Amino acid sequence: MLDNVWIIAAIWMGLAFIASLISIRVGISVALIEILIGVIAGNFLGLHQTTEWINFLAMLGSGVLTFLAGAEIDPASLKANFKASFSIGILSFILPFIVIWMITQYIFGWSLQQAQIAGIALSTTSVAVVYAVMIEKGLNSTDMGKMILAACFITDLGTVLALGILFAEFNFWMLIFISALTIMMIFMPRMTKFIIARMGSKRVSEPEVKFILFVLFMLGGLATMAKSEAVLPAYLIGLVVAGVFVKDKTLVNRMRTIAFAMFTPFYFIKAGLYVSLSALWISVGVILILLFIKIGTKIIGVYPLARYFKMRNSEANYTSLLMATGLTFGTISALFGLNNGIIDGTQYTILVTVVILSAIIPTMIAQRFFQPSESTMIAWGRLLKKSEKKNNKSFK
Repeated sequence: MLDNVWIIAAIWMGLAFIASLISIRVGISVALIEILIGVIAGNFLGLHQTTEWINFLAMLGSGVLTFLAGAEIDPASLKANFKASFSIGILSFILPFIVIWMITQYIFGWSLQQAQIAGIALSTTSVAVVYAVMIEKGLNSTDMGKMILAACFITDLGTVLALGILFAEFNFWMLIFISALTIMMIFMPRMTKFIIARMGSKRVSEPEVKFILFVLFMLGGLATMAKSEAVLPAYLIGLVVAGVFVKDKTLVNRMRTIAFAMFTPFYFIKAGLYVSLSALWISVGVILILLFIKIGTKIIGVYPLARYFKMRNSEANYTSLLMATGLTFGTISALFGLNNGIIDGTQYTILVTVVILSAIIPTMIAQRFFQPSESTMIAWGRLLKKSEKKNNKSFK
């Protein structure tokens, strides 16, 4: 029966449906519930294996979600809050990267490259989780929400650059990939506007959505041929078309509906399948230490800056905890290390478990104890702008 593709699809969508009901009931992000459902399914329901089409849908879910997260960053807001986003994002990457690298190499005895993979994997911030939380609470359109998403972008850009500089193979396909990505980043906004203007944004055939998916698939294919990851260009493409999406909310709403209804459940549930409770108990000490260091260094780096940029204690804690999450780029970095023989299976299990726990624990604490209201996050934007104008006048 489990060889029947329809039955398998029904099981996965059934789990996604259950996760949605639980999420609505308990008021916790559906992304986190789907991860927990995946953990239960993998450890107690015998759902250990995935198929090629499930892997593809999960990969597509992460790519589209990452694209949408980039597209939600309003260029005007990014420019207005650049100082806060950049400083919080860069410190959110550098501090855990260096500390975890040093501890895994000199205390745990991992090799140089293994420790570097650990530092990269555990310095990430989960755009997918943060974006999902923002969307559900309607906070993605506030100045603070946009600032947090932009800071996530800066953090993950740091991990991408670190992975690329330390481990990428600069071959012919890498040159082709970088060239294609550069060209698309330059012309993508103009091309998207042209398609919308000529064909409209209300056609049943959805040409603009198909065009965007075509570009994401093409760049994803070139990325994998260059031995990189397919989701890496998705964020950058989302960022450059963000200005188009700001003016055409219909387009982003359609893609968001497609992503959250069909693709992202496969990604989040599959992420939960990576957590082996038996392996967790064997390495529980190392896992807890690394989890504590990841969350701790994020808070130490982000909280003081959040307070400096006029956030109250509650909002500063909320921002720090969201920046401590990890998932997409963390699992990508760990899988990169495993596939290239840099880390072994045990180290991979440790890193992925820490990454997934960091997606669950900080977000649950943030939502349960420090969840700000939409009005509070809007008020922060006004307060910051007023403070910056005052400082500029004082400087002059």
